[in-house]
Amino acid sequence: MKISILLPYKENFSPTYAGAVSIFVKDTTIKSKYKKNITIYGNTSLKNIYKLNYKNIDLKKNLVQSGSKIYVNEFLKHEEQNKSDIIEIHNRPAYVNPIFNSRNSKIVLYFHNDPLSMLGSKSSTERVSILNKTFKIIFNSEWSKKRFLTKLGEFYHKSNKLEVIHQSTNKVNINLSKKKKIITFVGKLNSAKGYDLFGSAIIKILNNFTDWKAIVVGDEPREKLIFKHKRLNILGFQHHDKVLKIFKDTSIAVACSRWEEPFGRTSLEAASRGCAVIISNRGGLPETITNGIIIRNLNVTNIYSAIKKLISNSKYRVKFQKLSLKNFYLTNEYAKKKIDTYRDKILITPNFKLNFFKEKNKLKILHVTNFNERHNGRLFYNTGRRINNGFIRLNHSVLEFSDRDIVSYYRSINDLRGSKKLNQKLIDVIANYVPDILVLGHADLIKNNTLAYIKKSYPSIKIAQWFLDRMDSDWSINKKRFLDKINLVDCSFCTTSPDVLDFSKKNRIYYIPNPADESFESLEVYNNKNYNNDVFFAMSHGVHRGILKKGKFDKRELFINNLIKRTPNIKFDLYGMDGTQPVWADNYIRAISQSKMGINLSQGMPIKYYSSDRLTQLIGNGLLTFVDIKTSLNNFFAKDEVIFYKSISDLSEKIIKYSNDDKERIKIARKGRKKYLKYFNSKNVADYIIKKTLDIKKRSFYWEK
Repeated sequence: MKISILLPYKENFSPTYAGAVSIFVKDTTIKSKYKKNITIYGNTSLKNIYKLNYKNIDLKKNLVQSGSKIYVNEFLKHEEQNKSDIIEIHNRPAYVNPIFNSRNSKIVLYFHNDPLSMLGSKSSTERVSILNKTFKIIFNSEWSKKRFLTKLGEFYHKSNKLEVIHQSTNKVNINLSKKKKIITFVGKLNSAKGYDLFGSAIIKILNNFTDWKAIVVGDEPREKLIFKHKRLNILGFQHHDKVLKIFKDTSIAVACSRWEEPFGRTSLEAASRGCAVIISNRGGLPETITNGIIIRNLNVTNIYSAIKKLISNSKYRVKFQKLSLKNFYLTNEYAKKKIDTYRDKILITPNFKLNFFKEKNKLKILHVTNFNERHNGRLFYNTGRRINNGFIRLNHSVLEFSDRDIVSYYRSINDLRGSKKLNQKLIDVIANYVPDILVLGHADLIKNNTLAYIKKSYPSIKIAQWFLDRMDSDWSINKKRFLDKINLVDCSFCTTSPDVLDFSKKNRIYYIPNPADESFESLEVYNNKNYNNDVFFAMSHGVHRGILKKGKFDKRELFINNLIKRTPNIKFDLYGMDGTQPVWADNYIRAISQSKMGINLSQGMPIKYYSSDRLTQLIGNGLLTFVDIKTSLNNFFAKDEVIFYKSISDLSEKIIKYSNDDKERIKIARKGRKKYLKYFNSKNVADYIIKKTLDIKKRSFYWEK
């Protein structure tokens, strides 16, 4: 395992002339549990560097190429020799593209300045590109994050790639009674930092309060702002440790920037040392303190008044000093934990992932399928709900996302199919819920670019899909639907044996049985004493239509009518044919309760393991069920659990036999129901989907044999 931190070109990683980036990297690396795995790369001309695993990139002058480009190229040469798992780039978005194109490492980009002012992230196109190429983007303030998202749609605002980790410092015990009558200004001595305003105000303060003095730390060779007073001590640039000692003695600290400070280390460190802090309302400055005085209308008069009030009212001053200490939380330890947390997620090895999910008993599952809300309960007893119930019975947190209902509700002139709203809504829901697993069931309207975005933005989320419809030669369009997302999901499940569908094994496609649900399959029909019918059979011309389609013919009608001729004394209860409309919901349950036996007959030629959920409803409710042996379902059920037939003549003979042998019929139906509910229940199927998706090899399932 290796983590590389790439500092900005010419960033001095040295206490001699340390900038905010170097201080932050030094402080958080020292405390990180990954300290021994971290190498910091920089271009420091000074010999006095921080005592960490630091590698200096020495560069020769080149009149043709820019120093930054050579710097990155030299860094990549180091990477070729010792590949990193993570490359953390600080404050140089322009470095992302060349590093991304050369390495497979996970890239983390830190912004310490306004993203809109930096080469490589000024345009919205550049920022979208950065989002797609990084694992994580860290901002030093909420203000910086908002700047990054300028002119980017809500699509990007929800990404959990974006995180704020404020700069930090250590927290020490401060004896406020030992504070001295000192007012301190630290920073560049220019008008952008408001030094001209502070200088004018402090001269007036020192003239009016003769027992106070002021200290100024900083320099600015490009702008000369001269202020002199016998109690104004201008120290120039000082080592960071010296600055912290000055704040320890300071009573009042002022950070009155004119420009939009992305964060502001001065006020942060002053608050950590128990100063009463005065700041301007610029950029991320308000995020640096929990308690202090914020000047919203920045001018000399208001700065003077704020300082004067703190000097004149000692109780008022001490209140802010105490609150600054009490509520200070932006410690190095706090920042380190946040940094190591995202490193943990990146550095999880396959084995570690396995253990992580084994130990995580309660997962968050976002289940996207058609829950048929708009059909007013007519299609309540569907497989999507059965699987959903299984997730819930496993004690997981499950959020239902009914894609077809959303599409129906949100159609508009600008979005005729409702697909745009659906896909945006899914991204919004994921941003709020952040599931461990996204499960798709026949979710055709979820676009591939939406799933690609989810995978890039939320790499820890696993994606699975399940599919119920048959996919053999006569139903090639279903196979196309199934394979459409195959390269974007981690695992796929279907109710046909994958080994007869010519699938690539590398795509991790598994068979699942149609699940039974104890709350749905609640009948024990074999216990009935009286029946209106012998055999039940139902089909439809489409579940969403709900009624027979004029002019449509199903070949199964020929089979059933032929069967009726062969069994003249058998009473059939038939739906979805010969003008009798299909039966749904509770009417369906009442109908099957009036028959001794049921026929499981699917469209098309029998194929290995395939059946509609009719199989579940018949066996699960205790009807003696007849199944074509060419489905190979006899691999799971014995002849004393389900009746398998070889031909229509074989089926007719067996129907006649068991219609007259109630004792044997009841025995087989009871045993078949018991097995189905024991092994093929929704809880087991849901658990199988989870285990396979997360690659957890913990138990074997009955249908895997």
